[in-house]
Amino acid sequence: MTGTDDLFYFHPMTIMPPILVADLFPEITARLVALLRSLTPEEWHLPTVSSRRTVKDIASHLLDGSLRRLSMQRDGYQSSGGRRADEPLMDFLNRLNDEWEIGSRRLSPAVLVELIEWADAGMAKLFQSLDPSGPAIFPVAWAGESQSENWMDVARDYTEKWHHTQQIFDATKRASTITDRHLMYPCLDIFMRALPFTYQQVAAAIGTIVTVEITGESGGRWHIERETSSWRQVLEASAEARSTVMMDQDSAWRLVTKRRSFEAARKQFPDIKIIGDQELGKNVFEMVSVMA
Repeated sequence: MTGTDDLFYFHPMTIMPPILVADLFPEITARLVALLRSLTPEEWHLPTVSSRRTVKDIASHLLDGSLRRLSMQRDGYQSSGGRRADEPLMDFLNRLNDEWEIGSRRLSPAVLVELIEWADAGMAKLFQSLDPSGPAIFPVAWAGESQSENWMDVARDYTEKWHHTQQIFDATKRASTITDRHLMYPCLDIFMRALPFTYQQVAAAIGTIVTVEITGESGGRWHIERETSSWRQVLEASAEARSTVMMDQDSAWRLVTKRRSFEAARKQFPDIKIIGDQELGKNVFEMVSVMA
């Protein structure tokens, strides 16, 4: 809460619950491994649609995330090549990614798959052992958090696993096995936790509602409400939305996993519609639920 006036808008039944996805990691990894084992040698080197990386680079990136998580969180190991004092966070993350991907290009696809299967089994076990409400080792910056709970940090890792796996499905033109509601809805639900942070600098009258509606099997409705000096996400809107942004589930995950200008987003996603206040709704196009 940001002030006494906010108490008037506090509705206990609308508190956003944690999104618990630790038990989904073995399944999302199994889908990824099955996909990778089905690829031809040529497909491993295809470019991905939403990234400068190849399919092999993306697989390597996913392995890196799992190995780093085990090393740092399970084993308490800190490497010597950390972030420099004058290094912006995004530059640091990009440097880490580039260093790993270049070095791991020496690994064969078969070795990569075996290592992913091994590392992800350990990571799933680690995540399942954590107290969901305990303090996370990493804050989820794209949601505006300077300190996160474990459930949110784990959920962030799930979105990484899901959207990079989907990029590989796209690049190889394979029918996706992860867009069913069981696996995709939690990812979209986590992505939408970036809504209040996206609107942090947007002025509006207290009580103003903005809704994002995603259509499709894995879709849903997400709402934020303006309080005295901030926006808060709520389960149920207490009034009619001043602006509703509608998109299908395929556009939704693509929109929030790559930084782009409003103009570029409008051009890429002509299906996205704003109903009501256009200026208020256009801020959704700036939402980014990833760091790098």
